[in-house]
Amino acid sequence: MTPAGADARVHRRRRKTRPSTYLIFFGAFTFAIFAIHLPYLSLPYFWDELGQFVPAALDILRDGAWVPVSAVPNVHPPGVMAYLALVWKIFGYSIPATRTAMLLLASLTVLFTFLLAIELCRGVEGAPAFAAVLLLLADPLFYTQGMMAQLDMPAMLFTVVALLFFLQHKHAYSAAACVALVMAKETGAWVPLVFFCVLFWERRRRRAAYFIVPAIPLAIWLFVLWRTTGHLFGDPGFAHYNLSYPLHPVRIALSLLRRMYDLFLANFRWIGALALIAAWLKHGFPRNRAARIALIVGAGHVLLVSVLGGATLERYLLPALPLLYIAVAAAFWTLSRRWRIAGIAAMTAGLIASWFLNPPFPFPFENNLAMADFVELQVSAAHVLEHKYASDTIYTAWPLTAALRRPEFGYVSHGLRTAETSDLHESTLSHLDPASVNILVLYSRTWEPQWGVMRFGPVRRFLHHFYDYEPQINSEEVRHILGLLPVARWERRGQWVEIFAKPVQ
Repeated sequence: MTPAGADARVHRRRRKTRPSTYLIFFGAFTFAIFAIHLPYLSLPYFWDELGQFVPAALDILRDGAWVPVSAVPNVHPPGVMAYLALVWKIFGYSIPATRTAMLLLASLTVLFTFLLAIELCRGVEGAPAFAAVLLLLADPLFYTQGMMAQLDMPAMLFTVVALLFFLQHKHAYSAAACVALVMAKETGAWVPLVFFCVLFWERRRRRAAYFIVPAIPLAIWLFVLWRTTGHLFGDPGFAHYNLSYPLHPVRIALSLLRRMYDLFLANFRWIGALALIAAWLKHGFPRNRAARIALIVGAGHVLLVSVLGGATLERYLLPALPLLYIAVAAAFWTLSRRWRIAGIAAMTAGLIASWFLNPPFPFPFENNLAMADFVELQVSAAHVLEHKYASDTIYTAWPLTAALRRPEFGYVSHGLRTAETSDLHESTLSHLDPASVNILVLYSRTWEPQWGVMRFGPVRRFLHHFYDYEPQINSEEVRHILGLLPVARWERRGQWVEIFAKPVQ
């Protein structure tokens, strides 16, 4: 009998779990998710939420426009935006409704991670599945992305669901999950490709054909996008930044190093990495079919988002995180009880601490609760702008411009007039006509603490050469170039926002 056939026979012998048991676990995980996110259910939208995904979902809700009209169309399929539009259609549009809708998907992710951990850890005594769930819940990236209206957490959910059903030989269900996956995010097409190749290699070609199906709705979406915009990926600039720009050898190498750091060192994940090394030295790498397939899915996804994607955002790694934590949990179970408890406790505490701890180098604010600091600072500035400068045109950079224009994003009660600058660099703002600029808002768009690596000239020169880095304009340059003076400033855990205005004559 083939290994796949043996796995199927073992699967048929397994005792069925009652649906009520799944509901109990789902209820417990949902309670935990909502409890830890309760302070942020009304948090206004952040960055790409208000720049792309929420406007696109509102276009579907209000106009039935599947290709966005109030945001720049791009290759991202409309699955998540359609889900949000449906939620708003039923319960009404609000920020808490959006956060709740995303947290429900996060709760399902935790449930299916638990079930996948049980599947992958067959034969391991104890409860590594609970440890995997605990680590995922403590992860700062999962914490923030779990409540945000973005694509990568739903992609994580459907990756886990598709892999679980595939390993359980429920290929039709797995293919259906893959359809949802590719309609959540196009990079999910990697998963059905893996499943197709595995089944084709195992000479189960009729089953393999199931995994051709997810390509159909994705192809239809690309065709609609092309017919509507004239470009296969919707926007040439988006396509260049995410497909061509990252392919420089230095950027690829740095991206791969950054991915290894993110997965195995950052946020105290080095503790899990040590456990993985110890387990590998003691027992070698698991050689069963399930482990191999999970490794191919996870490693392939990491490689894909390392080569593609100009921003190299950590959230792109989300579909691989459950697999990482399942492997780490299984590795801890190869250690003695004392080391296992100490390791899991230390790693969990480190992950939770990383909700609040920022690294000494630039990082996306959305990786931890720095995103909440960013939003709250901009809300403070928006309130002053709305009450004191509502009749002026406000010069600043995106995403604050979008936040000030549209009240539904949670920053203002009435839309304000804005003039959007491409960035807040001196080279950009020096081209403005000083006579036309009465109000300017500067804010920390990147994390550059005085104690961090950006204080070193070689680092800045390297980033300037390969990533077009340029420091933001400072207050003295604003006064000299535009004749504006600071009138209000807010700071919060290393981030800041400052309003400049023309002096009263």
